[in-house]
Amino acid sequence: MKVTIRDLAHALDARAWGDLERSVIGAAEPGVAGPDQIALAMSPRYAEKLAPGGAAILAEGMDPEAYGLAAAIFAPRPRLVMAGLTRSFDPGPDIAPGIHPSAVIDPSAQIGAEASIGPFVVIGADVRIGARARIASHVSIGRGCVIGEDALILNGARVQHDCRIGDRVILHPNAIIGADGFSFVTAEESGVEEIRRTLGKREVMRAQSWERIHSLGAVEIGDDVEIGANATVDRGTVRATRIGAGSKLDNLVHIGHNVIVGADCLICGQVGIAGSSVIGDRVVLAGQCGVSDNINVGDDVIAGGASKIFSRVPAGRVVLGNPAVEMRTRMEMDRASRRLPRLADKLAKLQKAVTELAERS
Repeated sequence: MKVTIRDLAHALDARAWGDLERSVIGAAEPGVAGPDQIALAMSPRYAEKLAPGGAAILAEGMDPEAYGLAAAIFAPRPRLVMAGLTRSFDPGPDIAPGIHPSAVIDPSAQIGAEASIGPFVVIGADVRIGARARIASHVSIGRGCVIGEDALILNGARVQHDCRIGDRVILHPNAIIGADGFSFVTAEESGVEEIRRTLGKREVMRAQSWERIHSLGAVEIGDDVEIGANATVDRGTVRATRIGAGSKLDNLVHIGHNVIVGADCLICGQVGIAGSSVIGDRVVLAGQCGVSDNINVGDDVIAGGASKIFSRVPAGRVVLGNPAVEMRTRMEMDRASRRLPRLADKLAKLQKAVTELAERS
């Protein structure tokens, strides 16, 4: 797809300079950008590799003439411009218009106008697919599901029965929505229940087997949610597990049964949220964070990578570590931990000196 510098700048709502009629077909890093690509050089250290006569995206304040460029677009907020730029050049998935003849669709299903259904898709009874939804190959959608308008469900994703997917939702390959929650119970008090009650003391250990608690709830996903590859969102036990509008889940995220995730959250790779926890709006959980069950995490909380949250986190708190504590506290704890070897050495020398003094007296 060719686009002129003028049109690209307009699409990005950014200022342009130089040969505005120059056409580009894609973007690349400086040093490897060809004559028909625009280079991404939004800091001086990247701009050193720019080829003279080319086109580039620069940060405000950089001088395109100093780099010998023929055209430039200025990015007041580089990462935001990157969002628009990548959107402009993304051809999207290869899903042909219409319904592929190999798709298996129950007669009771309702397919919206201009929806596209790829090869080997299976759509169950009473499913409703919104207008312009695109469903790639090997997707299965269980009975009673509702898929919103302009949704994009990519290869191999699974949506189990009675789930509701909002408008413009993106499910990446092999995402699983609506698997049963991990809920089991024993006939008598289990070991886990016992140590929660006694805070670790074991009184009686007995052989017991686990009885499955079936998941009668569903999953409800709001508008503009994106769920990464191989991510899983379990259905609720009685009520629905919910993902709020605008939230983004990375690859390999696991959302347990009955969890509520608020609006516009960012849940990064390998995060696990255990059952019945409530995550507020605009929460950021960095990679490999863990949230224990039945925990409340307030609005606007940010948890650093690999943090483990075992208790309630108030709104606006920035936490880090295992167990997660306020970031400043964690940094002080880490500094203190690094001093421990020196303190241990000083203590050993002090003990030796005291012992020698005692022996002489």
